[in-house]
Amino acid sequence: QVQLVESGGGLVQAGGSLRLSCVASGRIVSTNTMGWYRQAPEKQRELVASITSGNIPNYADSVKGRFTISRDNAKNTVYLQMNSLKPEDTAVYYCNAVLRTTTSFMNYWGKGTLVTVSS
Repeated sequence: QVQLVESGGGLVQAGGSLRLSCVASGRIVSTNTMGWYRQAPEKQRELVASITSGNIPNYADSVKGRFTISRDNAKNTVYLQMNSLKPEDTAVYYCNAVLRTTTSFMNYWGKGTLVTVSS
């Protein structure tokens, strides 16, 4: 059984900060690219940031300079530090990871954590 569990979401005022965490658990052999997506009501899910196994980050233009993605391979964990939050950042944030298990190599999704930024 493999699963991704997000944490760290909540309510914050504009200009504030939050740090999201995502832990992958199960019979994981190795992790490939990990990342964060978000989905606001009535909108499509979009990539926020991703990071390769070689620690190369990629960010959506809307969050560059404000968000920082990082990972801890020993803990199978990916983080998203969010600073200078804006109301438009309000969304459910989903963790995503490409994982190799003892039986497969595939894409996994977490259940999401809600981030609400008030104005």
